[in-house]
Amino acid sequence: MATQAADDGTRQGARVSRAGWYALTLVSAAQALSLLDRQILSILGPSIIKDLGIGGAELGLLYGTVFALFYALFSLPLGRLVDGWVRTKLLGICLLAWSLSAGLAALANGFALLALSRLGVGVGEGATQPAANSIIFDTFPREKRGTAMAALGIAVALGLGLSMTLGGVVAQWWDTHHAVPGGFKGWQVAFIVAALPGLPLAWLIWRMQEPRRGAMDGIATPPDPAPFKASAAVLGAVTPGANWIALWQRNAGAKQWTINLVGLALIVGVCAAMIHVTQAFSPRPPVEALGLSLDPHVMQWFVAGFGAFVILNLFQSLKLTDKPTYAVVMSPSLVLLMVVGGLQTAINYGVMGFTPTFLVTHYGLSQAETGLQFGLLSAALGMIGPIVAGPLSDWLTRRLGGKGRVLLTLVSLGISPFFGIWAYSADDASSFYWRFSVYSLILTLWLPPIYSLMYDLVLPRMRGITSSTYIIISTLLGLGMGPYFVGIVADRTKGDFGTAIMSINWVAPVIVVLLAIVFFRIVKDENSMMDRARSGGEAV
Repeated sequence: MATQAADDGTRQGARVSRAGWYALTLVSAAQALSLLDRQILSILGPSIIKDLGIGGAELGLLYGTVFALFYALFSLPLGRLVDGWVRTKLLGICLLAWSLSAGLAALANGFALLALSRLGVGVGEGATQPAANSIIFDTFPREKRGTAMAALGIAVALGLGLSMTLGGVVAQWWDTHHAVPGGFKGWQVAFIVAALPGLPLAWLIWRMQEPRRGAMDGIATPPDPAPFKASAAVLGAVTPGANWIALWQRNAGAKQWTINLVGLALIVGVCAAMIHVTQAFSPRPPVEALGLSLDPHVMQWFVAGFGAFVILNLFQSLKLTDKPTYAVVMSPSLVLLMVVGGLQTAINYGVMGFTPTFLVTHYGLSQAETGLQFGLLSAALGMIGPIVAGPLSDWLTRRLGGKGRVLLTLVSLGISPFFGIWAYSADDASSFYWRFSVYSLILTLWLPPIYSLMYDLVLPRMRGITSSTYIIISTLLGLGMGPYFVGIVADRTKGDFGTAIMSINWVAPVIVVLLAIVFFRIVKDENSMMDRARSGGEAV
């Protein structure tokens, strides 16, 4: 796709306009609502199980598998649509869709409608992060993007905090004061209350001015002639089964077919081996869900294999249909940063997913005490961390360029495991809370710099698909692997959740090595971005 230089007045270094701050406010609000509607199921789960008679396994499928599969899969075509269509309108439509889907859960009288609700939330939210990142990078200059990404980090923390407090408070208030036989239950009203703010916000985002793509980087991108066709092609190309039709239609050669089929065989082989290993390490009885008896290890590695094959299909599709994007996204620094983000997300999900249980079992706290204390503390720390990390990332960028952002990430993720061990060896809950505060603040320093790095390493028209690629990698490694490995270690150690939580830090040395490699080659990859795009056929 041809590109040309933008006017000097919009190049990097320009001040952030009022429209830019307004855009940041709206997309941050959308990010907060995304986490609210995504996570509220966890706090309402016990009431849903009681009222609808579904099992814990079915709830686990709703919370994890159903959402993660559709969220990760549909983020790819929606990310491609972000790169070619009007981002404000797309985000507005998707926000409306997932809000209505979240509210649909209030009408559920069984598993099927709840599953349909979670499917809709997963599909709709697939555009949130790609659209938000793309809009922000076209309204904020390079040296202020750390601060902008910190705002998104704060929104994530706020959404997580609201999901616990809003869901629990609304449900209990309704059941206590307004419940009538045959009427709405508290959990149903909570879904409605969580969904309502998305309706006016979707309208505001729909009406928001679309920023000029690439203006802040001095690269103005002409309109995509067929964004919806390209988006549909991405979905067909990455979906297992349909990907072979796409390969055939694109006249893929023997080499591409061999890569795809051999890659699939390797994925199946590795997943089969991991099923055997994990079954031996932590035997689990089958769970009953959807009328079937399912082995949890088989479910886990089926999802992992599905995601890995989608990623393989994505890169093959890019190589066949969009060589400039393939050449730019396959930058060593960018690929390594995505892996680092995914591995660190596994640590984060493992820590946050099981710390409440650790507090109850290790320190004897009640569930109510844990929910209130740890929930509020996590939300506060999740907002304070990005407030510090954003400006600090921008300050280091002005002095050291991309290396400054890598250095901040390297220090944060390199020392955090030691503070984690210190926190989870505390003798009492009070000591744990203040040690965890230090650990959490150090741990949150990595998000703004690594996000800013990733989207600076691609052309403006490629930021949506880059964000979607990162989403599926981080979902696969983070939500898909982190809690799972902590859980099987906890089973193996007979409920020692402190040891289980800290065991996930075995990936920390890998993270440090990968970041060290990025530190020494980030400048080279930044400077070669245009050359790699031209080598793929981009006119820049």
